Amino acid sequence: MGDFDFSVIWSSLPFLWEGLQLSLWLTFLSIIGGIVLGTLLALARLSGIAPLSIAAATYVNLIRSVPLILVIFWFFFLVPLVIGRPIGSFYSALIAFVLFEAAYYSEIMRAGIQSVKRGQVHAGQSTGLNYWQIQRYIVLPQAFRNMIPILVTQGIILFQDTSLVFVVSLRDFMTVSSIVARTEGRLVEMYIFAAIVYFVICFSGSMLVRSLKSRMST
Repeated sequence: MGDFDFSVIWSSLPFLWEGLQLSLWLTFLSIIGGIVLGTLLALARLSGIAPLSIAAATYVNLIRSVPLILVIFWFFFLVPLVIGRPIGSFYSALIAFVLFEAAYYSEIMRAGIQSVKRGQVHAGQSTGLNYWQIQRYIVLPQAFRNMIPILVTQGIILFQDTSLVFVVSLRDFMTVSSIVARTEGRLVEMYIFAAIVYFVICFSGSMLVRSLKSRMST
């Protein structure tokens, strides 16, 4: 332990904080976009309209069959070709994360929607509500509530996955930790610190999930 020098962490905190901010911001935006798009995909799969349901199911199964890093590469190179101009590494990664996570959030929300008792849907129909009104006022609020712990768990996984954005030259927390480790020659100290930060954030999220499950069970 006498050979360790953890002072490099203190001197690099501003740089490390910038990387952590990018990781958290990318996670937050991807969660919001993924849940919105995932909910629409779930509704499409349960709509009973065959072409819509098949298209949504195909998208979900396709995205869930490929690794995230490949999706990031796709949109980093594909989006600029489609729109005819570069959009930057951050927005390419954000689009990839949203579209990738939407496939997983779709299955979570589909399970949440199906957990709502059909009697409540029939009650809504008897009061004159149409399909979208039933989903908005009766089904989706309960589906979100039922699936909150799983949604948070998926958010934790997403935060860990942000470390993959190094492939498009984004400086997330893991990337800046690696940069400091190499430039300062303190690999062990920096990777220990990075592991502690990831552990604290993910463990806190896990405790939140446990608390939410406990509250919902009572």
